Amino acid sequence: MGSYIIKRLLLMIPTLLGVMLLTFAVIQFVPGGPIERIIAQMEGNGGDADARLNGGGGEVQAGNDQNNSTYRGAKGLDPEFIKKLEKQFGFDKPPMERFLLMISNYARFDFGDSYFRSKSVLSLIKEKLPVSISLGLWILIITYAVSIPLGIRKAVRDGSSFDIWTSAVISIGYAIPSFILAIFLIIVFAGGSYYNWFPLRLLTSDNFSDLSLWGKIKDYAWHMTLPLVALGVGSFATMTLLTKNSFLDEIKKQYVTTARAKGLTENKVLYGHVFRNAMLLVISGFPGAFLHAFFAGSLLIEQVFSLDGLGFLTYKSVLDRDYAVVFANLYIFTLIGLVVALISDLTYTWIDPRIDFEARDL
Repeated sequence: MGSYIIKRLLLMIPTLLGVMLLTFAVIQFVPGGPIERIIAQMEGNGGDADARLNGGGGEVQAGNDQNNSTYRGAKGLDPEFIKKLEKQFGFDKPPMERFLLMISNYARFDFGDSYFRSKSVLSLIKEKLPVSISLGLWILIITYAVSIPLGIRKAVRDGSSFDIWTSAVISIGYAIPSFILAIFLIIVFAGGSYYNWFPLRLLTSDNFSDLSLWGKIKDYAWHMTLPLVALGVGSFATMTLLTKNSFLDEIKKQYVTTARAKGLTENKVLYGHVFRNAMLLVISGFPGAFLHAFFAGSLLIEQVFSLDGLGFLTYKSVLDRDYAVVFANLYIFTLIGLVVALISDLTYTWIDPRIDFEARDL
């Protein structure tokens, strides 16, 4: 197993480089860029050019290829000013040199500064991380805690009235868009039109630091209730049906019939024999579920409930052409995804020791 882990870790390097290189290459052809954004702001708002140059952000090693010094709306501007902008954002270097410099810095987790926020990228990510962890971690725990027992129960009672009505309920929940449900919850329970039972924004109250430990727990849970309900209602269907179908496939196999013939209890059959084999398919979907819960699934919920997390940070950075933040988030998300995939594979061997990845080609 040790050699397999080493191979997988080494394989992460070209995978990560490939993702970054492909994205970097695509960015070169995307219309607009940070320099065009500054030019547009100058034309729309006026102001001193040198002041905008000095406040545009720190030196970064990734971005759009602007070395031809031809920008929309730049006519009439001092060419020296444009050159200063190119140097500040690192666009005075050839694309490949910028890419290699970026990767060299990222290998040391040096992500530079945001173009437009006057902060380091790492500090921005740390600032937004509590929101994403709160939404992602809890929704992942709740989804697995509800879906796996429910899926097992549905498999055991396949075709019963319980199976039918629970399938209808989770299908309806899956069909409702999370942001529509979030708006509905705000209207009904957050002072929209009916009740004012829950807060509308932020993770905690303004007096959070003054509360007791129990008070902080209650305040945190109070703020998290509506976002988690909006995210969670539609997240049970896939995992529940996957668990049910996995258990149904295993229950029909001969070893289950043999175990029952030996007089084992139903719980012993299900959790002592079937569970480990059936859970392999469920575990296979964990990396995707993890990344979706932490980084992708909460974007609209963050906007609706005014929660400023990593999803909204990345989205806003793409719109603002803040490539320093975009590339840093992509690098971190990809790296975490590769590590989680490795952990998922190792979990396979823990659940079913018969699986030997070292005997297979990567």
